[in-house]
Amino acid sequence: MEYIGVAVTFVVLALFIINSIVKIVPQGYHYTVERFGRYTKTLPPGLHILMPFIDRVGRKMNMMEQVLDIEGQEVITRDNAMVHADAVAFIHVVDAAQAAYEVTDLIRAISNLAQTNIRSVIGSLDLDEVLSNRDDINERLLRVIDSATTPWGVKVTRVEIKDLAPPMDITEAMARQMKAERLKRAEILQAEGDRNSAILRAEGEKQSKILEAEGRREAAFRDSEAREREAEAEAKATAMVSEAIRVGDVQAINYFVAQRYVEAFESLAKAPNQKLIIVPTELTALAATVGGLGELARNAFNTPADKPSNVETTSVPRTTS
Repeated sequence: MEYIGVAVTFVVLALFIINSIVKIVPQGYHYTVERFGRYTKTLPPGLHILMPFIDRVGRKMNMMEQVLDIEGQEVITRDNAMVHADAVAFIHVVDAAQAAYEVTDLIRAISNLAQTNIRSVIGSLDLDEVLSNRDDINERLLRVIDSATTPWGVKVTRVEIKDLAPPMDITEAMARQMKAERLKRAEILQAEGDRNSAILRAEGEKQSKILEAEGRREAAFRDSEAREREAEAEAKATAMVSEAIRVGDVQAINYFVAQRYVEAFESLAKAPNQKLIIVPTELTALAATVGGLGELARNAFNTPADKPSNVETTSVPRTTS
């Protein structure tokens, strides 16, 4: 029995010694080693053997990035408005020895440091600036907190304001202000739309009148050109007839007078207020009239006729239609 007790004691002692000198550090952690209470080295992840009864593991530091919730607090802005603010910080231990021995209770120290800086940053701004410049507040907090935690072997990667809640009365006032601003903006847009519409209508009417005036001008120019061409043609025709009469061509004057007679009769027939039209019974009356006019022209120019006219001048009975 005595041998069994000694063996058990020896096994327990051996297990204790092995456990104290053989250390396995998991991934994402660093262990500090103390010799007689003084820091000597840092153990990275893996298997390590320590000096028995001399070295021991001091602190087990988490080297992974950690999320730290900053407790919410009431903060007074520069214009004396009360705002409830809370935040979140992302920290990463880069030096296990400094994080273990440069500060007591690292997490609490960073949390208190973040709270004091939140009060300082928000207290230097007006309420409107606090609510509209959240990115600037995050940047200022990150710069200040990271600079303060560098001696502790900690890198602050991000600081974000999670919530900024003004008091209820201020929230209601802001809602009314926003509504009034939006109504004013809507009225301004409506007025600008009406003005632009009126301008466009006026421009359209102006352009229409300009085009109409140009059309009238072009039409008048075309009409005057047509009348000029017609007058030229008429002058040429008159000159040709006069020349024919001068040389004794009676047929030309007969044709000219007959054409005028027909045109005058056509105008009389097309008159809208004409109710009664007197026309000759036979077409020979028209030829007789033309022949008579030719004879008058021949006598006027003292031109003898080669042969007597075949058209007799008789009285033509007329009817009404």
